[in-house]
Amino acid sequence: MKALVLESQMNCVVQEVATPTPGDNDILVKIMANGVCRSDWHVWEAEVNNYPSKILGHEFTGIVEEVGKNVTRFKKGDRVIAPFSGSEGTCPQCQQGHTNICDSFLLPGFMYPGGFAEYVSIPFGERNLVHLPEEISFVDGAALGCRFMTAFHGVVDQVKVLPGEWVAVFGCGGVGLSAINIATAIGANVIGVDINDANLELAKQMGAAYTVNSKQTDPVTAIREITKGGAHVSIDALGYTQTCVSGIRSLRKRGRHLQVGLTTNHEQGHIAIPVNEMILKEINFITTLGMPAHRFDSLLPLVTTGRLTPGKMVTREIALSDVNDIFAAMSSYSNTGTFVVTKFT
Repeated sequence: MKALVLESQMNCVVQEVATPTPGDNDILVKIMANGVCRSDWHVWEAEVNNYPSKILGHEFTGIVEEVGKNVTRFKKGDRVIAPFSGSEGTCPQCQQGHTNICDSFLLPGFMYPGGFAEYVSIPFGERNLVHLPEEISFVDGAALGCRFMTAFHGVVDQVKVLPGEWVAVFGCGGVGLSAINIATAIGANVIGVDINDANLELAKQMGAAYTVNSKQTDPVTAIREITKGGAHVSIDALGYTQTCVSGIRSLRKRGRHLQVGLTTNHEQGHIAIPVNEMILKEINFITTLGMPAHRFDSLLPLVTTGRLTPGKMVTREIALSDVNDIFAAMSSYSNTGTFVVTKFT
């Protein structure tokens, strides 16, 4: 099969590799669409890749090609979507329903070969695949990817956005646009913040009531003025010190900050936050990772009924050979919207 292989830092190459053979509990999926995510970019641009897989890609939909002998809930020909955060089912987190933080850290494209390939073998397939409704196209399903599922878990389950609240989203890339769409569907008033006017225009299409270009305007001041005192919820969908701290400082008293974006190699996972200010305002700092597979039962009906519109943020369908260029553009923040691989051969 054809696959995009990470050969070295910032260099992926399309190669011919062996098609995987599923084990007794596994499911082989023919990939129909796979989104290009900033999480892939983090691995691509890293000086050292500590993950076992050299085939990235974790936002995929496809068709079941073959099932292991112990698999009963899926069959050849089924349309499927893969949760970004996989699990094996025996750890305490899985037992409590928090499969997204399973101790196995069973993430496609990181812990096992991912969706930048013609086929993927899904370990513990019955746990780590979800049936994709006919009403949702493969491309729209891939756009749900880790961005929508991560945003859904963060906005709905973790920070618990309520109707009528003000939500400020910093970074209008894939996960930021998803958060805007979800918070708007809940009934919140959303402000999108970015340095790219094209992204801000897309934020409006996804439901943002207001947008702020933080290159031209101080976003903290603007948000406090728009909301008459500060947002109830801020979301850092990028992972920079500036976006994280600005998000916190744009909140009113007892506000909640949701950290979605991972930091860059420069920050090495460490951001200095204004703790004293947070204490005086009783501000909550909340994080999120992926989404438990069982929460797809709540997410997918919102897509089939049109309340959530992941397809609106898909800029272009691309080939495997185009992914390197998309990663390079991510480094300069010159991309608008999201890109989905649909050409694998």
